[in-house]
Order: sequence, then C-alpha cells, then structure tokens
Amino acid sequence: MAHELSSTTSLSHFCQKLNRLKTLEESTTERSLRHHLTMLDLILLGMGTTGSVGLYVLVGTVAKEMAGPAVLVSFGVAAVASLLGALCYAEFGVRVPGRGSAYLFTYVSMGELWAFLVGWNTILGYLIGGAAVARVWSSYVDAIFSHRIRSFTMAHVGSWQVLFLAQYPDFLAAGVILLASALVSYGVGVSSWLNRTFSAINLVVILFIIILGFMLARPHNWSAEEGGFAPFGFSGIIDGAATCFIAFQGFGAIAASSMEAQNPKRAVPIAIAISLGLAAGTNILVSAALTFMVPWRSLDPDLALTDAFNQRGYSWAGFIVAAGAICAMNTFLLRTVIFLPRMVHAMAADGLFFQVFTYMHPQTLVPIVGIMVFGVLVAFLALLLDFKALVQFMSISALLNSTIVATSIVMLRIHKSPPSSFLGSASPVGTEQASAPEPGKLRPALRPYPSFPGGYRPGAAVAWALGVLVASAITLDCMLVFGGSALHLPPWGHTLLLLLSSVVFLLSLRFLGAHQQQRRENAFQVPMVPLTPALSILLNVFLMLHLSYLNWLSSSIWLLIGLVVYFGYGIWHSKENQRELPGLTATCGGLEEMV
Repeated sequence: MAHELSSTTSLSHFCQKLNRLKTLEESTTERSLRHHLTMLDLILLGMGTTGSVGLYVLVGTVAKEMAGPAVLVSFGVAAVASLLGALCYAEFGVRVPGRGSAYLFTYVSMGELWAFLVGWNTILGYLIGGAAVARVWSSYVDAIFSHRIRSFTMAHVGSWQVLFLAQYPDFLAAGVILLASALVSYGVGVSSWLNRTFSAINLVVILFIIILGFMLARPHNWSAEEGGFAPFGFSGIIDGAATCFIAFQGFGAIAASSMEAQNPKRAVPIAIAISLGLAAGTNILVSAALTFMVPWRSLDPDLALTDAFNQRGYSWAGFIVAAGAICAMNTFLLRTVIFLPRMVHAMAADGLFFQVFTYMHPQTLVPIVGIMVFGVLVAFLALLLDFKALVQFMSISALLNSTIVATSIVMLRIHKSPPSSFLGSASPVGTEQASAPEPGKLRPALRPYPSFPGGYRPGAAVAWALGVLVASAITLDCMLVFGGSALHLPPWGHTLLLLLSSVVFLLSLRFLGAHQQQRRENAFQVPMVPLTPALSILLNVFLMLHLSYLNWLSSSIWLLIGLVVYFGYGIWHSKENQRELPGLTATCGGLEEMV
C-alpha cells in the first residue's frame, strides 16, 4: 500500500514538473535595454521579417504547384488565420514584455514542456526559413549574372538527382549564411537606419512590381484555356494557404521586441495590425500581377518575379526586382542569424538546453557558440537541400506554435496570474481591476446550474475543458479534411462523428466562456475570448492537415529529437527544477524524521 502511494506521489510530482510555470525575473540585460523602437520601427521590423518570404520565396511555388492564379486567395486565407494568431501575440506582447516571443509566452501560461516544444519548433522554423531564403537569395544573385554561377558549379562540381537534395550544391547560399554569421559574431546588428533603408527599397520595388505588372496584365492568363482561376480547386487553395501561413509571421518579431518599444501597450498591437495588413495587401496584389503577366504554368518557382518580367521582354525590370529582392532578403538573413542564437540562448539560460549555449562573448556580448553552431547548420541545409523541399517544411512549425499560443491565451486569461516579480512590476502594460472576481470561477449568474465543477480548484475544470476543445477541434477538422472514405467510415459514421465533434466543440467553448476572466485596464486584450482563440485553433489545425505527409514526418522526427533532449537534459537542469530542490530536500528530511 505504501509502495503504491509512493508511486502515485512520484507520478504526480513528475507531471507537475512538466507543467511548472516560469517565474519571471527582470534581468540586468532587460533593464539595460533602451526603449528606442518607435511604432514605425516595429512596423518595418514586421514587414522586414515577412516581406521577403511571401513575395520572393513562396509566391512562385504556390502559384505553379498548388493554387494557380488563386494563390491570391491562398494568401487571403492565410492572412485571416494569421490575424487570429496575431491578436494572441499582441496581448502577450503587452502583458509579458520580453525576449523569447512564443516560447516565453507559453512558459508563463502553459508550462515547461509546452514551452520547450514551442522553442524547439521555433528553432526548426528559423533553420528551414533561413536556408530557404538563402537559396532564393542565391537564385536572384545568379539571375543578375545570367545564371553563370549555376552553370560554373554544375560544370566543375557536378550535379545529381536525389530526393530532397538540390540539383547542385549551392555554395553561394551557404556562403551568405556564413558571412552573415561572421558579421553578427563581431557584434554587427541590424540597426534601425539599415532596416529602414532596406525596407524603403523593398517597398519601392513592390510598388514597381504592382504598377508595371498590372500594366502588362493579360486577363487571358486566368481564362479556362490556361486552366482557369483555380485549376487545383478548393483543396489547392487551402494547400497553398497552409504554405503561405509562414509569410505573415512578422508579428512574432514585433512581440519579441516589445521590451525595446517606447510605448508597448499601444505600439505593439497597432504595429502588428498594420504590418499584417500591409503584408496581406502586398502579397495579394503582387500575386495577382504575377499571374496576370504570364501563365502560371510557365513560372520559375525559384525566382518567379524576375522570370515573369524576363518572359515579357523587360529584362531591365527583372534586374530591378532582383536588386530589391536581395535587399529584402539581406535583412531577413541577418535577423535569422541574430534571433536563432538568441532563441537557443533563452532556452539554455532557463536550463532547458545545453549550458554551452549561454556563453556570451565578453567584448561583443553575443551568443557566439549559438551563432557558430547554428550558422553552420543553416549553411549546411542551404548548401544541399532542394528549395521545394525547404518550402514544404516551413509552415508546420509556425502553425503549431500559433495553435499553442492561442491555447495559452485562454489559460492566461482564465487562470490566476503566474507568480512573477517582473509581471507585478510591469505597470506600463496595464493593471488588473482591484474588484475583479477570481479568474477560473463560474460567473455568478451561472453558478446554480452546472454544479459538477464545484469540486475543482479554480482553473482546473478550465484546463480539462480546454483539452476537450482542442481534441474536438482536431476530430472535427479530420472529418472535414479527410472525409469518411479516407477514414474508411460508412456515411452514417462520418456524419455522426462530424455532429458529435461539432457539438462537443461548441459545448466546451460555451463552458469556457462561462468562467471569470482576468481583466486589465489600459492594455490590449484579445476580443471575444475564448471564441477568438478557439477559431484560431480550429483554422490552424485545418491548415496543418492540408500539409504533406513529408511535412508531418520531418516535424515528428524533429519533435522526437526534442523530447529526447528535454527528458534527457532539460527537465533535470531547468532553473525551475533548481528552485524546487531546496523545498523537496526539506520535505524528504521531514519524512525521514517521521519514519
């Protein structure tokens, strides 16, 4: 009996370790950060992070292989899904200002294991995104030199036809990553004026593409003779939207920079909204201009915009587009090399990753080990992997992180605030109403009806209901995406599961909405919680299910590696674990005395 009780206690303690929340403490580095970023800087930061991905990396691939001219609808659907996630990031950005973005947000609301998985996914997103943009950067530079670099490499190094590997090793793409890593390791950052300069050049080039593209428009390219507006149907549009989701992730960089904003409670939400709107508008307009100019079947996925102008006989315009693309991607590559080691450093500083990555260079104050290790890793991926394979692997990590952040918002709003001296001292981001009822309890008008949650502590029933909501959302999306035939269900079975999952989703949503929430004055909050996060979860899962099995396979392998790292190292070296050890030792000593 005593052995069973001890085993139960150990299992309970182990589960508590997985869900322990981060105790935020304002570090000396964070106190020393200057609040120098204006709203314009934040907007340009978001545009600089996303402007190059959608326009120069994704538009050609999605138009030619997934959606055709309906790529503009794919961008629209992806923008709606991103908007729901951006609202959640905006609230976290003003309530939990600090570096680490989704990783930090999840750590203070959902728990340690979920935060590690978000951080691990973010690392994957930076690795793949940096390699993909480097490949496209190389293609545009090669286009300026009339593809002489590619011809020279294939003639003197060789070429091959291997699944997932590029046709030839791209030394130029690997070289630009190593060069960016070397610059950052010497303390060279992306200054405000440099970001503004590159962003201004990029915006001018985008306007040039839109104006000249529509002047050269041929509506016949959308006709039935060319395959029609949506040659791949609704499924192709959604497949494209799932891939295009990564093109709107600049709001993560804005939220991560909230500590340096002059007025984060106002600037962060507005900057996120404006940058997302600009990204959606430019991507949709450029997609329309591109598919109007040339038939979608003739597009070159690697450098679609330059190739489109070259096909119409405007080589000089293709040169201008290539120059603008290089400027835009220079900023993105530098930010990738900067933010990726910082993400690794944040996890290592919390004890969840190897401590060697916490080392900061004494002169330049940069995480030199992270820059060297992950810079080489990104360069290796850019050197060997095929561009199409990289594009396929880009979106799933962003969609998964957005889903977890949406779930975190519900937990943060309906649970008590986590213990934190940092949050408690953050008066600029808003204060809770003094007379506000305790979060996690049923609203007074509803307490006489559902009596079963009464035995749970405030927030426990909410956690169970949130889990049911996520499970029902996954089931509902599976029914919608795969249908009864793919799941080998009879028609009545498919209809029954569809109805049951819909009813459970709505009931769990109603149950969550019946609880008290934290309210803050003078600070941005996501409207209509829990409806808005629930819709974000539902749409994100729907898009993820439209990604290829290779996407899921690569992500699963990466997550398994991450779980090995966490359970083999992170869970035992976590700073939160170190805080628990003194209390645990005292408890064990007391038990020994009782025995």
